[in-house]
Amino acid sequence: MKQVLITGANKGIGFETARQLLQNGYYVYIGSRSLENGQAAVEKLKAEGLTQVEAVQLDVTNSESVRAAREEIGRKTDVLDVLVNNAGINGGMPQSSLEASVDQFERVFNTNLYGVVRVTQAFIDLLKKSVQPRIVNVSSSGSSLTLQSDPTWTYYSHKAALYPSSKAALNMYTIDLAYQLRDTAFKVNAVCPGFVATDFNNHRGTGTVQEGGTRIAKYAMIGQDGPTGKFIAEEHNPQTGETPW
Repeated sequence: MKQVLITGANKGIGFETARQLLQNGYYVYIGSRSLENGQAAVEKLKAEGLTQVEAVQLDVTNSESVRAAREEIGRKTDVLDVLVNNAGINGGMPQSSLEASVDQFERVFNTNLYGVVRVTQAFIDLLKKSVQPRIVNVSSSGSSLTLQSDPTWTYYSHKAALYPSSKAALNMYTIDLAYQLRDTAFKVNAVCPGFVATDFNNHRGTGTVQEGGTRIAKYAMIGQDGPTGKFIAEEHNPQTGETPW
């Protein structure tokens, strides 16, 4: 049974991704900043008959928490097949480049970029023991410099300084990570779940969590013929998903 860790998986897209991977026979570790919330998510899944799941306390902004989660999971398994770096924050308001504070930028980057670096580096040894290791970094089409510069793009007027810039930095990290692992069986991609209605955006999104979860789970499960080092946003490009950086 393949094993996957999903950060920030106690609700929203992370939770739905967990559900779909469980339905596909994966054993899922639900990373949650609050262990209580993580355990509540586990109980919801078990009530649906999805039992191969457990919660792990994991605050991606806290190095001690990340190390403790690595030790806990390491006591249960020698191999991790998939890492889904899903935990993220939007940074709150204001999002204007002239009004958002440096403290806001630091908080957003600490979760959306540095958190991914902490978790990836902590779990890379377990991932390297997998026959088909996969890393999915949950990104956003709003971080595409190309799309954000195109006045004809659907979301061209949806400008924000904090969240998209942190995801643009995450995209660069994804490119470099995929390059570092290019001669291995790893598949490493940045994947946008789409503009999905969740608590994250006060349910203003036009897509469903099911659609978002499907997009993330798809790249967690890709075969050896699948892409690596790509930016995938199927809402933008339904044909291949591949999206300009």
